[in-house]
Order: sequence, then structure tokens, then C-alpha cells
Amino acid sequence: MPSIFNRFGVAGALLIVYIVWGTTYYALGVAMQTLPPVLMNGVRFLAAGLAMLAIARWQGLAWPTAAQWRASALIGGLMAFAAMALVVLAQQAGIGSGLMATVVTTMPMWLALWTRWGGERVPVTSWIGLVLGATGALLLALEGDFSTTVLGTLCAFGAPLAWSVGSYASRKLPLPAPAMASAAQWLLGGLLGTVAALLFEPGARSFQFAQVSAVSALAWVYLVVLGTMVTLNAYLWLLQNTSAALAGSYSFVNPVVALAVGVWLGGERLNGWVFVALPLIGAALALILYGGPLLAWLRRQRPARAATSG
Repeated sequence: MPSIFNRFGVAGALLIVYIVWGTTYYALGVAMQTLPPVLMNGVRFLAAGLAMLAIARWQGLAWPTAAQWRASALIGGLMAFAAMALVVLAQQAGIGSGLMATVVTTMPMWLALWTRWGGERVPVTSWIGLVLGATGALLLALEGDFSTTVLGTLCAFGAPLAWSVGSYASRKLPLPAPAMASAAQWLLGGLLGTVAALLFEPGARSFQFAQVSAVSALAWVYLVVLGTMVTLNAYLWLLQNTSAALAGSYSFVNPVVALAVGVWLGGERLNGWVFVALPLIGAALALILYGGPLLAWLRRQRPARAATSG
């Protein structure tokens, strides 16, 4: 799977993450119509992990070492289990959709912060781009519900925090080859989610397959194959091959795609804030993608102008 991204490069992987994860907002809503949310996510990652394990072994990849299993358990526990479960708990605790969508956009800022603290340089243009992107996403979310509770707020902020720590850990900890790393992380994270659901989620303990509608089942398959096996692999590849800011930029592009899907499939209507938000998000992407080279070019021009004036 990662070889696909090597061929298409950063642009292809970003396009996958931007578009597919933008559609998963809608797919998650459809899947949760007849599936218990925490159990649905746990089994989703278990299924994706088993499929990726089969691919890894077919490729002849070795089993992870003990240290790699520990690293995979941490990353999978944070990303596949904790972050996903906290999103569901935040929604169940009464956080509005607008506030949830806005809080998620803090993820790349957390990731950039861990990256900076870890000794890597984050250009000032990337910081400006992250702020612009979050502002644009906030404007897009204005049509949503901003109600909340204390528990809902804590869970909502915990979700991108857990995802960002897991993302940073995947850049730093010892991991096996990409396909095996994905398999180990998803299997362990999915196992945690499934066990937690069976222990603590009322709907999971009384779950019966007969209650699942055809559209929910199809949405779940979409989340397993495209949302996880393809797109999460693309994101993990981006974390290893691009800047943290660029890899995390999906969090303020996804709401644009989700809005388009909502208009197309859900009959939602656009408001005036969309036409303010989209240019901000476009400017954010430009700064994250080209801000560094632009600053370097401007620095090179200073000596040239000084020599000409002299």
C-alpha cells in the first residue's frame, strides 16, 4: 500500500487524505444509525488490521520486534482507540457539531508544537497557515451547533490531542516496515476499542447483527477500506515524508469536502460564511506548501538589492 504513495508522491497522498477523510463525516453518520459507535470503530480497525497483516505477510515482511510492538501499541492506542472514542463520547456528552468541527482543527497545531519541542524547525509561514486554516474551518462551522457541556468539551479537546501525540510518536518511535506497522497499530488499537465497547458501551453488549441496516453496513465497509486502509496509510506515509504542518492540514480541508458532500447528498444549504472561509483555507494551504521556499527566495533577494543599490 505505501508503494502506491511513493509512486504518486505527496500530492497524490494529500489528495486522498483531503477527499476521502472529508467524506467519512457523512459515512460515520450513516454507519452509526444502526451500529454502536465505539464498537463500530473498534471492529473497523480490527478488520483493517487483519487485512493489512495479510498484505504484510504476503509481502514477506517480518513480525515486529518487542520494541516495535510496544511502539505500535502506543500509537494505535492513541489514534485508533483514544482519539476515536473521545470523539464519540464528546458527541454523546452533548457537544454541538460546530464546536466539534472547530476543535478538531487544533490537531495540526498540537502536532507542530510537539515537532518544534522535539527539535525540528517549523517555519513561521506554517504557523500562520495553520492559524488561517483553523479560522477558515471555524467560519465553515458557524452553521453548526455550538452547544456543549463540561464533559463534552474535555472529550472534544482530548481527541485531537491524543491524535497529535500518536501522530508525532509515529514519526519518532521504532516501527516495522509500513504495512506491518499499520497492521500492528490498527490491530492493537482496534482490540482496545472492541474490548472497551463490550465492557462499557450499553449498545455493544446487546448488539445483534439483525439490527444493522444495509446502508450502515456499506458505510462501515467504506470506512474500513477507504477511510482506514487507504487513507490512514496515506496519512501515516505523509507523516514520514512531509512536514508535520502539511500532513496535518487535512483537518481544515476536510470540512470543505464534508460541506460539499452534505450539499450534494444531504440537501444542506450554503451560507455566506463559506465564501469567506474558502479563501482563508486556500491561503493557509499556499503558506504551508510554499511559504518556506518563498521566504528563502525573499532572503536571497536582499543581498542582490543591496548590491544593486550600492
